[in-house]
This record gives sequence, C-alpha cells and structure tokens, in this order.
Amino acid sequence: MFARRLAAVAVIACVAPLAANAQVSIDMTKITCQQYLAFPDENARVFNAWMSGWFNQKTGSVSVDLNAYARNVENVRKWCASNLQDSVFAGLTRATQAR
Repeated sequence: MFARRLAAVAVIACVAPLAANAQVSIDMTKITCQQYLAFPDENARVFNAWMSGWFNQKTGSVSVDLNAYARNVENVRKWCASNLQDSVFAGLTRATQAR
C-alpha cells in the first residue's frame, strides 16, 4: 500500500513540472487588425517588437531607429483602423513586397 502511494507521488512529482511549463503558441500571421487594436498595452508592445523584428529581417535592415520604430507602429495602427478584418501580417507582407 505504501509502495503504491509512493509510486503515485513520484509520478505526480514528475508530471507536475511538465504541466507548469506548458507553452502557449500563437500564430502571429492570423492576428487581425481588429484584434491587434484591442490588445492591452503590454501585449501590443510585445507584438510590435516581434513584428518589427520580422519586418526588419525581411527587408535586410540591421539597424534600430527608435524614432522610425515609433512612426512605423503608429502607421500600422492607422492602417489597421481602416482595415479591421485584414491581418497585420498581410499588411506588412504587402509593404515589404513593395520595397
């Protein structure tokens, strides 16, 4: 009886950390402008940084201009306000193809 309890505790001890470290996966290409504009500030900052990194990699840019970054974020927000059903990724993809 004691051995079964000990074995059960050991199994739980091994499995519990796996559940605690579960990761959330988000497909960034599917986020619509409407969803993006509804993000809380912290989520929007993370999303902006991720998308900026993707955009800069796509265009081959290796420098960071914080003033341009702020302008770009504002431009994306303005574009999204007029294109609520489009994905942010689709808009950025079109913008990078135009370069």
